[in-house]
Amino acid sequence: MSITNQQAAARSFLKPLYADAYYPDHVLDKGREILLRLCARIEAEQPPHLAALYALTGAATEEFNLLEAEFEAAGSEIETVAREEIAEDFAFVASAYGFPDADIEELIAPRDW
Repeated sequence: MSITNQQAAARSFLKPLYADAYYPDHVLDKGREILLRLCARIEAEQPPHLAALYALTGAATEEFNLLEAEFEAAGSEIETVAREEIAEDFAFVASAYGFPDADIEELIAPRDW
């Protein structure tokens, strides 16, 4: 998947989590892919307003929900540090695509982590 937004393409998603051995790289890789797919969907669908963006980020959040079991199987979890980092990356994506006023809680509203 090719990301044309230069800010998003240059972003090292979940970078602080990769630096912490508590979080397994193979699961973080899946989280990173979720964020990259989100960027690709935003570029493809070009949401015209926040409600449309929230629909896309909600779907990506649901994918993160499914990763929780993989984190747990690897002896990890999406806990406070991971939650904050994931939320920050969602906020970054929203801002990079022209939605700097997006509400972080709305971006990840369906989260169960």
